[in-house]
Amino acid sequence: MAVENATSAAHAAVTIEFDHVTKRYGASARAGRGPAAPAAVDSFSATLPAGSVTVLLGSSGCGKTTLLRTVNRMVEPTSGRVRLDGEDIHDRNPVALRRSIGYVMQNAGLLPHRRVLDNITLVPSLNGADRAQAVARALELMDLLGLDRALARRYPGQLSGGQAQRVGVARALAADPGVLLMDEPFGAVDPLVRRDLQRELGRIQGELAKTIVFVTHDVDEALALGDEIILLREGAQIAQRGTGRQLLANPADDFVVRFLGLDDANRALHLAEVAGERVVVDRSGRAVGRLEDSEGNRP
Repeated sequence: MAVENATSAAHAAVTIEFDHVTKRYGASARAGRGPAAPAAVDSFSATLPAGSVTVLLGSSGCGKTTLLRTVNRMVEPTSGRVRLDGEDIHDRNPVALRRSIGYVMQNAGLLPHRRVLDNITLVPSLNGADRAQAVARALELMDLLGLDRALARRYPGQLSGGQAQRVGVARALAADPGVLLMDEPFGAVDPLVRRDLQRELGRIQGELAKTIVFVTHDVDEALALGDEIILLREGAQIAQRGTGRQLLANPADDFVVRFLGLDDANRALHLAEVAGERVVVDRSGRAVGRLEDSEGNRP
């Protein structure tokens, strides 16, 4: 498959290391004087394995998006370091860095005056890729994401919400990045389309094996997608980190219990066996996710 051939010669998945990353906004933080502003991210440290899907889960305002954007330097930390395979990203040109990292946001972020094909080929073109190769890659990615090639000539305003998000993912993958950042990418579409997009992402990750950092406030989505989940409190403080199975079976404290809905009589997520597989079900018995062990096997 041509997509696989292109990927094999592309950026390999990398390990992401956050080393006491702190971000404070406000004049006092910029000037270095006066009382310290509250930290949006407060001394966050974690290492995310290459080729994994790590979900940053938390409420709005807890710092998860700020933390995500430190990886591509859309946000510069007040202190601390972010490293990709041991290399401090502060030593890299920010524009070149961003072009080497895929980024998908909630509203797709497509350029409205460019056709779908030109949106997908944007970064490869900026990187000097041959036009014919960039177009071929874009069409292959459209196939991979279940997009009809006839859509290539359309403008973003002529797409459905689900189609636009798929184009956003295709654009993020077009330069074959080793890292893919996803900031609540499916939050603006209806639940049925959201489930479809989640399944598509899981299938694509099985083929391409990127290092994915996925931001969401949705527990079900985190359980469905994450190899590992980092549940954050305010200031991007880690409340608990582990697989979905670990968080559900052994919540660290009352905050984790409440956030996961384990104390909600109408929700109460728990593990159950359905048709021989271990799945996450709610109080009504509705399956909301399927768990895998640390080796990627279904228990």
